Amino acid sequence: MIDGKRVLIILPAWMEAEGVAGVIKEVRATLPGADTVVVDDGSPDETSRVALGAGARVLRLPYNLGVGGAMRLGYRYAADNNYDVAIQVDADGQHDPRCVPQLLKELEHADLVIGARFAGEGDYSVRGPRKWAMKVLAAVLSRMAHTRLTDVTSGFRACNRDLLGQFARTYPMEYLGDTVESTVSAIRAGYTVRQVPVAMRERIAGTPSQSPLRAMMYLLRIGLILVVALGRKVDMQQPSVTTGR
Repeated sequence: MIDGKRVLIILPAWMEAEGVAGVIKEVRATLPGADTVVVDDGSPDETSRVALGAGARVLRLPYNLGVGGAMRLGYRYAADNNYDVAIQVDADGQHDPRCVPQLLKELEHADLVIGARFAGEGDYSVRGPRKWAMKVLAAVLSRMAHTRLTDVTSGFRACNRDLLGQFARTYPMEYLGDTVESTVSAIRAGYTVRQVPVAMRERIAGTPSQSPLRAMMYLLRIGLILVVALGRKVDMQQPSVTTGR
């Protein structure tokens, strides 16, 4: 329990055998009141065995679905086990668990809180066309959410019980859908989205899930995801209680 709430840290992991144990130990030491589950996204290496050895509960997908598929399973586990809050922390060590209390505090006024890389903390940066695509995307979603959002592709995020229940059913599994489309869907369904500034770190080990080909297709893909998200029928129930109201 953290501040009277059952909190689940969800670590989606693909081929993170080299570093996942260190991340789990850091999360458990930093957040002793939270539970931790690793969702092994069909890794061909020893990710599951290492995570179990580090003391985490492990859910294993039979084949690689991507971060969205792993997170949907994590949210389903959170919903089935009556957690009040679910927080995504990537298994590569880039997300600092010491920032989790900031997300939890802001969650008192919102349904979804994003840990933003470009909001004044740390020195994380991107360049070129990817930078401008992210700026345009942030501007569009900021307008939709009626608040400033600078980093809508960040996977470091927390959601409350109501929204995690929805994500357990509808969380997008497409590449970038797990961040962009899920945020658009939450906004369109009436949920309150906010951000807090966080500093990101370099991954400690493992292999990035974004391949060079995916990086080359980033601009086209991010545009298509936004068009699909805006055009898709919202399959979420209206929130019964919205904390941000």
